[in-house]
Amino acid sequence: MNIYVGNLSYEVTEEDLRQAFEQSGQVESVRIIMDKYSGRSKGFGFVEMPSNHEAQAAIKGLNGKELKGRVLNLNEARPRTENRGDRGGYGGGRGRRGGGR
Repeated sequence: MNIYVGNLSYEVTEEDLRQAFEQSGQVESVRIIMDKYSGRSKGFGFVEMPSNHEAQAAIKGLNGKELKGRVLNLNEARPRTENRGDRGGYGGGRGRRGGGR
């Protein structure tokens, strides 16, 4: 199960998260989402645990708990949708169309 972890302190490392979640079971992967321009954490990440039972235990045990000065917000991650609100590439039909009117 993939778990969304929100409200992370900027000081939290992936290893910090791994250690916190390993108290509930096996951790498959940990990823903190970073801003591509500043290289700084965006304050959220994802932890994947192979066992749904252990993942639910981690959510129950860690949601609302403090880690490095911030209260964690955990829930089951929703899968990304294919259409993320894009409207296509036509710009609504209001572009200039020759003629210089």
